[in-house]
Amino acid sequence: MLRALFFALVLANLGFYAWTQGWLDGIAGTRAAGDREPERLARQVRPESILILPPSAASAPAAAVATACLEAGPFTTIELISATSTLKEALPGLPEGSWVEAKAETPGTWIVYMGKFNDTESLTKKEQELKRLKIDYEELRNQPALERGLALGRFDQRAAADKALDRFTQQGVRTAKVVELVAPGSATMLRAPRADSDLAARLTGLKTAGIGKGFVPCAKAP
Repeated sequence: MLRALFFALVLANLGFYAWTQGWLDGIAGTRAAGDREPERLARQVRPESILILPPSAASAPAAAVATACLEAGPFTTIELISATSTLKEALPGLPEGSWVEAKAETPGTWIVYMGKFNDTESLTKKEQELKRLKIDYEELRNQPALERGLALGRFDQRAAADKALDRFTQQGVRTAKVVELVAPGSATMLRAPRADSDLAARLTGLKTAGIGKGFVPCAKAP
């Protein structure tokens, strides 16, 4: 009795499986509704919107939003107050952290100097002497304390200027000396370290006296 019941259950399961797979479709007017064609195709929602990517593209990280580093300055303490106020007024509603104040060291300038000469004749005589020695020079302009005078080179470090003076001395120059033209110091930049395309366009398009020369690509990455 139990054996007959076991075989009956086995046959019933086999029949049910055959029916769900569609093997019995058309027999006695039946058709199984299962996860197969064409029913599965009919249940798809907007199949045309599906894009199949190659494995390399599917595994690649999402592209980062392109940003740029822009800065304006340098500004002294007084100039910084004006520049900050101008930026806030010209571009109201900028997100928090869109721009920051960044300290920047400003290098000094030293020259190898000859002068001051009392008259044009003395200046011309010295220029002719330098030409004979094949030494380049420039006449200083807009420097009242040093006019009439000649600069045999400009340097951003005192040590480099001293080295150049030694070289000129070996070439026959006797009356030159090193003079500090601009003292080294520090200033502050207004910097947008990660400006997206919209912010970059707004900053570079900002033309006003309060921002100096305006925003340009950062000289050094922050």
